[in-house]
Amino acid sequence: MKNACIYVVVFLAIQAMAGFIVQGLWTLISGESVTPNATSIILTTLLFSVAVMAVFLLAKWSEVSRHWIRKRPWMTLVWCVVAALGAIIPSVWLQEHMPELPNIAEDAFDMIMKNRWGYLSIGLLAPLAEELVFRGAILRSLLRWVKRPWVAIVISAVFFAVAHLNPAQLPHAFLVGLLLGWMYYRTDSIVPCVVYHWVNNTVAYVMYNLYPNADLTLVDLFGSERTALMAVGFSLCLLLPALFQLNMRLEK
Repeated sequence: MKNACIYVVVFLAIQAMAGFIVQGLWTLISGESVTPNATSIILTTLLFSVAVMAVFLLAKWSEVSRHWIRKRPWMTLVWCVVAALGAIIPSVWLQEHMPELPNIAEDAFDMIMKNRWGYLSIGLLAPLAEELVFRGAILRSLLRWVKRPWVAIVISAVFFAVAHLNPAQLPHAFLVGLLLGWMYYRTDSIVPCVVYHWVNNTVAYVMYNLYPNADLTLVDLFGSERTALMAVGFSLCLLLPALFQLNMRLEK
């Protein structure tokens, strides 16, 4: 547990340091203090992701191995994609029916998502960096600390949700953290987790650019409550069989 907490602190510290470094370099080059804009935020997130991966790999807190991917589990990865696609609408529906939480990162999120370079950060590097930390280091450490795997998975999911530093993202991040933790426990590999995470973030990026209204609900998107519920049902028809297939196929 001690190691897992240290990893979370280091993760957050690197995030803060990346912001200070970008701000300092911006001030040094331009002679003016940087105000939050798309360029500075994206540079910060890119530096943060690269630094996190470098630190956790060089310190050997995360292990990179090809032991699972050598089995060529291509259909398993396809089901990871299907599961990610099927989980998005039910998760949004669930969040819309929960008490509204403050979205303190809305402005920064908006600037990243509207910028084409934002996808490099949100869609590509963030899934890899976060999986290295939260599954490859934190959950791996917790699984050694407790005998009950689900206790470790739940704790890691809590860390994953809280580390987003945005109350509005807590419910979705926690649920995704549970599923990703289960995938890692079953395989000892971050590969299926990265694939799921990548699809989740990619769909979020695409949908945000297609429908940039932050207040858009499923009813607004689909035209009626009935159609929205049908969309939830259709998504569950993707998610549940995908989870069934993953339960059969995921193995160490």
